[in-house]
Amino acid sequence: MIHELRIYHCLPNRLPALNKRFETTTLKMWEKYGIRQAGFWTTLVGPSNQILYYLLAWESLAEREQKWNAFAADPDWLAARAASEADGPILERVENMFLQPTAYSAVK
Repeated sequence: MIHELRIYHCLPNRLPALNKRFETTTLKMWEKYGIRQAGFWTTLVGPSNQILYYLLAWESLAEREQKWNAFAADPDWLAARAASEADGPILERVENMFLQPTAYSAVK
C-alpha cells in the first residue's frame, strides 16, 4: 500500500470553500471511483492556517493513475468544481507526494 499526501495551499480566506467542496461534493465523487481517503488535516498551530492536508490510500501507482484520471475527467466533477469557484479561485497551489511505509511503520 502507498499513500499520496496532497497539500492544498488556499488563497486567503478560501479554506472554508475548499472544506465545503470536499464535504458536499468531492468525497461523494471519490466513492463513485473507489478512491479511499485516509484522513484530512488543517493546521492548529503552525505557519499557515490556509492549508488542507490529506492522505489517499492506493494499492499501487497503477491503481492511482486509473482511478484519479477517471475522477479528474468526470463531467459532473468538472461542473461541480467550476461551480465551487464561482466566487473566485480557491487554490494557490497543490503539492503531492507518494509515500511508502518503512519496514517498521505501524501503517503498512
